[in-house]
Amino acid sequence: MSPLVVLDLDGTLVDSVPDLAAALNRLMSARQIAPFSHPDVAAMVGDGAAALVGRAFARRNVAQDPQALGAFLADYGAHVAVASHPYPGVVATLAAMAARGWTLAVCTNKPVDAARRLLETLGLARFFAAIGGGDSFPTRKPDPAHLLATIAAAGGVAGRAVMVGDHHNDILAARGAGMPCIFAAWGYGPASAGDEAAAVATGFADVPHLADAMFRAAP
Repeated sequence: MSPLVVLDLDGTLVDSVPDLAAALNRLMSARQIAPFSHPDVAAMVGDGAAALVGRAFARRNVAQDPQALGAFLADYGAHVAVASHPYPGVVATLAAMAARGWTLAVCTNKPVDAARRLLETLGLARFFAAIGGGDSFPTRKPDPAHLLATIAAAGGVAGRAVMVGDHHNDILAARGAGMPCIFAAWGYGPASAGDEAAAVATGFADVPHLADAMFRAAP
């Protein structure tokens, strides 16, 4: 069975904050609420769209109206890849990993339709055997069942898989699934999260050799 590398999306493969922030701030503006900076939005990303919108209203001490989440999802879905872009080295590294025969998958808390649209628009979807979104299964990260379901959808097993992500949720999901996690230090998560990961990658090009070492060390 070929080794499987499961990758988080936002903050790991793609810098998606520009479009998330734009959609969120349009939502805020329509309600006469002060906007958020990109670093503010980056700090709220990682637990899915509902959590992002809920945190935004909470930060402004404003009650969230029932239409807010739907309005955000519709807006973001229509503008998912306007300014978002892959991190340096992502395309070349994914191509090299695929050429070596590794299986690749995405496990993200982003709604799967938005995740798929983003990956397709950026030309990345072709690399992945499965895309497990935040609404693809009954659970989502940090629940390891989300990660395990994504691995199964890609035709892999946890014993031959490595997770790569920038968020504490990625590390917790991998730990619960009994597999190592490489922390993506270029992403949105705090650097301290790397202390709990099996390894830290400072750039996307580091991922293959770190994952390779983990596969060689596996029993």
